[in-house]
Amino acid sequence: MQIRELIEAGAFINESDFVRDAIRHRLTEIKVVKCRDIDYDTARKEITGYFKRHGEAFPDEAAEDLELDFDLVMRITEELRKDGTLEEA
Repeated sequence: MQIRELIEAGAFINESDFVRDAIRHRLTEIKVVKCRDIDYDTARKEITGYFKRHGEAFPDEAAEDLELDFDLVMRITEELRKDGTLEEA
């Protein structure tokens, strides 16, 4: 009923037009996150370098940019803070 009302109001040409638009909209909201499988020491070096290059950044940004598991990035980030390698802003 709502789709028909939108078509009659001129928002869409027909049902197919509405469906295509809905699919396009939904696909822009979904992002596939890739996670590389690397060893802990390599991940720690990459994360350390990431924060040195970017200064202030959030762990989720590092995880996404480095394609690393978020939990791993969080664990390493906490360790870096504890050992003084990474300062909190």
